[in-house]
Amino acid sequence: MGLFGSKEDPEDLLYNAMSLFEKNQPKGAILLFNKVLKQDPKNTSALYNKGLALNQIKKYSDAVTCFDKVLEINPKDAQAYNNKGIAMAELGNLQDAAECYDKAMEADPKHAASYFNKGVLLDKLQEHEDAIKTLEKAIEIDPRKPNALFYKGIILGKLKRHEEALNCFDSVYKNNPSHMDALFHRGIELAELGKHEKAIEIYDKILSKHKDNVNIIYAKSRSKAGLEKYSESLELLRKAVSKNPKIIRKWAKEEKTFEKLHTNDEFRKLVKL
Repeated sequence: MGLFGSKEDPEDLLYNAMSLFEKNQPKGAILLFNKVLKQDPKNTSALYNKGLALNQIKKYSDAVTCFDKVLEINPKDAQAYNNKGIAMAELGNLQDAAECYDKAMEADPKHAASYFNKGVLLDKLQEHEDAIKTLEKAIEIDPRKPNALFYKGIILGKLKRHEEALNCFDSVYKNNPSHMDALFHRGIELAELGKHEKAIEIYDKILSKHKDNVNIIYAKSRSKAGLEKYSESLELLRKAVSKNPKIIRKWAKEEKTFEKLHTNDEFRKLVKL
């Protein structure tokens, strides 16, 4: 309450709520959004941003309720449909999520985020070719954002279309030199194409800044094995296993590049083959 028992101003409350949300304090923001909504239940900005904050703290069902209220007021709100779709996907309601993304696209055919999210969803449903086409639409709408092109590269890599995947990661990294994931996946695709020395150059570049990254250490071990530098490969693999035994052992057992080491006692002991 303000002076003389007057109500707190909704605009001030909304401003303070947004400030907390931007500072990554979603729970505090939700409390203030609730105060706004107590005075003004149809405040779409408070409803929408409360939904975003609820998504952030993984209260997805409550988030859906907020986005539904926004859509009752404005049935053409593409962002509300998109973020409702994200919540639905997290709840495991993939068909409902896909429908939300479709409605977002219908409301705003230039809404790149909904194409990206549907592309990710289609990939999870193993509909890889449709996922790629949907991601290409997101890239066409907003070519400056790297996320859709990066994810397209991930799918192409899964499909063993390694040259195409490498082209995606090359483009992402060229336009976003701080995108370490794109740089790492360049290395992965080079290794898949048998270009292990070039891959190792990339891994070393990343390790110079992130020396304890277990994924990079494992990838470098794999490429050393690909170059038949087995003692160096085993040394790196030992380091990777010490950091994440369960996952690294699983990967190493399944990795074809290590097949020549399957008769090596040190390798067998290391990965418990």
